[in-house]
Amino acid sequence: MQHLAIAAAATAIAIGAGSGAVTSLNRAAPSLQLDVSNPMIAGTAMLPNASIWANAVKSPEHATFVSEIKAAGVADTLNGGGEYTVFAPTDGAYASLGKNQTATMMKSARKNARYLIVKGRYDSTRLLQLINEQGGRVKLHTLEGGTITASLNGPTNIVLMDENGTMADIAIYDIQQKNGVLQVIDRVLTPGKKSREVADR
Repeated sequence: MQHLAIAAAATAIAIGAGSGAVTSLNRAAPSLQLDVSNPMIAGTAMLPNASIWANAVKSPEHATFVSEIKAAGVADTLNGGGEYTVFAPTDGAYASLGKNQTATMMKSARKNARYLIVKGRYDSTRLLQLINEQGGRVKLHTLEGGTITASLNGPTNIVLMDENGTMADIAIYDIQQKNGVLQVIDRVLTPGKKSREVADR
């Protein structure tokens, strides 16, 4: 697991709501060739000039996540313009929930899948900057309407917490895409009841 270090304290703010999403970092345009510095997923190359959706579909670790995105009807969003950060649970993360719970989640795929998507490009550098600036933790507003809280577990590891208190580590950081960034996580994050009600309106 990639390790990152930064000093932080312990307060929270909310960012990314409405038009206040963080703008993308100043980066050179991705090469049309394979970027060897872009992390792979289970030995499969993730091309930085491809969309989030195109890379997710070919990931050997994200079949369940891809199914949820399809069921949610947001594949076109992740294949188009704009910039997004996607916190993508592995198949192992879904398997740990059990078949019944995963099947139940699929019935609410639109809510659950949109909860894993944040507008804007949040790579580890940006997340660490925000955590440091905001005293230890920062809330990211998701497309579903809820929030995911990013903080540090010790000095070197970014952790994410959903509205139900479930904690997930970022297992693979900063897989760059032409329309955002993919962060692979080791547990499934889900919205709380309040944000589900907002999403239904």
